[in-house]
Amino acid sequence: MAEKRDYYEILGVSKDASEAELKKAYRKMAVKYHPDQNPGNKEAEDKFKEVNEAYEVLSDPQKRTQYDQFGHAAFDQSGGGGGFYGQGFDMGDLGDIFGSMFGFGGFGGGTRRNGPRRGNDVNVNIQLTFEEAAFGCTKEISIGILDECETCQGTGAKSGTHPESCPKCNGTGQERFVQQSMFGAVTSVRTCSQCHGTGKVVKDPCNTCKGAGKVRKTKKYEVNIPKGIDNGQTIRLANKGEVGENGGGYGDLLVTVYVQPDRVFVRKGFDVYCDVPISFVQAALGGEIVIKTIDGEQKYTVKPGTQPETVVTLRGVGIPNLRNPKVRGNQVVTLKVKIPTDMSERQKDLLRQFYKEEAAPEQEHKNGAEDKKSFSEKMKGFFKE
Repeated sequence: MAEKRDYYEILGVSKDASEAELKKAYRKMAVKYHPDQNPGNKEAEDKFKEVNEAYEVLSDPQKRTQYDQFGHAAFDQSGGGGGFYGQGFDMGDLGDIFGSMFGFGGFGGGTRRNGPRRGNDVNVNIQLTFEEAAFGCTKEISIGILDECETCQGTGAKSGTHPESCPKCNGTGQERFVQQSMFGAVTSVRTCSQCHGTGKVVKDPCNTCKGAGKVRKTKKYEVNIPKGIDNGQTIRLANKGEVGENGGGYGDLLVTVYVQPDRVFVRKGFDVYCDVPISFVQAALGGEIVIKTIDGEQKYTVKPGTQPETVVTLRGVGIPNLRNPKVRGNQVVTLKVKIPTDMSERQKDLLRQFYKEEAAPEQEHKNGAEDKKSFSEKMKGFFKE
């Protein structure tokens, strides 16, 4: 199967194109490749479908965000058919284009509401812990959606009966009427007032759905949360939304995740940031400490003479990459040196002794090497308490 072209490239616009620029480019391309303009041209027909698919995604802010983040993979999850063409694309814009160009009321002689129409997308939010977002999980969600009435199989008619063609519009869903103008008689088209554009009327409505053909149901779905998903990102479950009209297919279920803040870690991209406190004795003399990571505790050796706000990097223990979970970010640790506020007199005396020795001439330091070694050992003992 040929690799899909970039949607921005198809429409000939930049990735920061505005909504107005997208619409202008789409109209230009739709007119160029429309089947009515290219009868029997299979290549033009394919490009017309390609243009529709690109605009369907980029004109929807939520889908555009998904596409910008994940590319075509955002719409290739299991449970969904490939592409968007024929799955509820709104041809209203084309009606405006060709109505103004050729002087008829709407696309194909007027926008028909009795054709197949894709169901509405359903949006739902879920909350994840920091670890669930990092390592992925499975969540069960329960949603209320409009689904096909099982009693009448979506017809809206009582069992043993069927919807009938609307007598007012002869099943077209449209009424035509003639008006006189300065240019002569003008034929206009409007939605049928009796069937409201469906082209059908139900004389004996279903008792369950009252003729609507739809009922509200509660459905449960399991959502697979991928490793590395971030706050505000959306997972698309194709065809899990609301039922369409006249066989138009189901909409999608869009699950937006919100990640709860963690008390220790802060995420930036695929890296994890945290602060780790150490005593000023550990900073001065060095030693082994334990650092908490999202994988668990990890030992780290502090170098002697470590300064406050020293930053160390633990590689490969950050967030798994969303596109390739085998690749992980890093953990960036800032060492925070704690200054004791409640010291004993003996500890204070040791610090005074340290201060005097630090200020003494170099020769005195040499002569008192053994004493300083003893002092260092004492410091470790006192400030580990």
